[in-house]
Amino acid sequence: MQTERSATQPPRPTSPKLLYARPGIVVTAERFTVGRNSWPVAEITQVRTDRGPHDRLAIRAVAVSAAMIAAVGLLLGFTGGLHRLTAEAYLLLGAVGLVPLLLVLIGDRWRPPAHELWGRVRGTEVLLFSSDDERQFGQVSRALRRAREAARMGGWADPPAAEPWRPAR
Repeated sequence: MQTERSATQPPRPTSPKLLYARPGIVVTAERFTVGRNSWPVAEITQVRTDRGPHDRLAIRAVAVSAAMIAAVGLLLGFTGGLHRLTAEAYLLLGAVGLVPLLLVLIGDRWRPPAHELWGRVRGTEVLLFSSDDERQFGQVSRALRRAREAARMGGWADPPAAEPWRPAR
């Protein structure tokens, strides 16, 4: 037996659905907020991910080491010192030639490029979010994707309540 009270549901709160919240980053069904920047989710289009630039210190270290190795090679070539080098010295020069490559690998491992989330807002391409933490970046981008899907489908609505099935007697 049902009473009148069981057929009615309490009113639902109208606050926006929170999809992600951390200090400085809030993603709701209506807004995407990072720091002081905030955009309506419905206005964000053409969302894409990218990697940021490499660390400047690593790039400078590679450039300086490559320039020094080239300068030593040129100096040995012009002074005629290459004719007097032993086989071990040539192997050492070859190993030193790998220093810039090692610096690139170490630099990318030590300070990897940031993950970036780009999108168009009112026709302008905007950097929406950037993080060097891959896990946080994935969570924020998934939350924004869910918010965009909800905005495209007309919002977050609960399915209509169905009456429980009861056999006819």
